[in-house]
Amino acid sequence: MPEFNLFHVGFLAQAAQWTVLLSLLAFVGGGAFGLLVALGRVSRHPVLRWLTVAYIQLVQGTPLLVILFLAYFGLSIMGFQLAPLVAAAISLTIYSAAFLGEIWRGCIQAVPRTQWEAAECLGLNRFEQMSRVILPQAARIAVPPTVGFMVQIVKNTSLASVIGFVELSRAGNLVNNSTFQPFLVFITVAFFYFCLCYPLSVASRRLERRLNAVRN
Repeated sequence: MPEFNLFHVGFLAQAAQWTVLLSLLAFVGGGAFGLLVALGRVSRHPVLRWLTVAYIQLVQGTPLLVILFLAYFGLSIMGFQLAPLVAAAISLTIYSAAFLGEIWRGCIQAVPRTQWEAAECLGLNRFEQMSRVILPQAARIAVPPTVGFMVQIVKNTSLASVIGFVELSRAGNLVNNSTFQPFLVFITVAFFYFCLCYPLSVASRRLERRLNAVRN
């Protein structure tokens, strides 16, 4: 059996790049869609609120693994052949949008009611209230939970291996199957995950301090 060596470390590093790419796709797509979900949750239109609540309840009540199977195998039965990366990105976008939408809805509603009333007194319409007054304040509140969920997205990319996408965890399994040295392999995998997630936490703390300094 080959010994675990630098070649395997390089293979894991390459797989970590795919993990980063999938995480970015999931966060960008989920963030854009999640913002629409959050705005729908605080909308004055009851039908829109009902639709967004139904979406959140459906997605949050469905395991991500099932969403991955539906996106990859379910759509293939309907004649849509998706690459594993595309199917994984769509699944994580759907999943992330539901959670980010609910997180950001809470942050929007956490803005003091007096701020809403002050915006109305200034004669601002709904769009101007949200874009100029409410959302900038909600963004400060949203930094810690959003970054925390970003870390979860990075780790949840490991589930994409079930549809054949070779990300960091799947690459670790492949290396372990050839070397039979699980401790060395998965301690290296854990190190790569730490290198991906820890900078997010550090950036979050710095951004939070900067936003608080601007507010003060």
